[in-house]
Amino acid sequence: MGKTQGSFVLAIAAALFSPPVGAQQAPAETPQTMLSAQIRTQGFTCDKALGATRDRKRSQPDRAVWVLKCSNATYRVTRAPDMAAKVEVLP
Repeated sequence: MGKTQGSFVLAIAAALFSPPVGAQQAPAETPQTMLSAQIRTQGFTCDKALGATRDRKRSQPDRAVWVLKCSNATYRVTRAPDMAAKVEVLP
């Protein structure tokens, strides 16, 4: 393959495998989006996730505890590997 032909093949490969110019990237997944999605799948309502903070006093190395603030409620969410989250509604 000549130098010109090789450059042509590289240009085609770059065009085929590069993202479209106008493509938008997906928003970064944050703890509040992950937690709100998880509690929704478990039957809880979280209209709009406003924030999530880790509860370091209650957390353990294999069990993370978060306080999730939604527009309609506040939840304490305990997550352990390979298990459903434990969700408590906070006052």
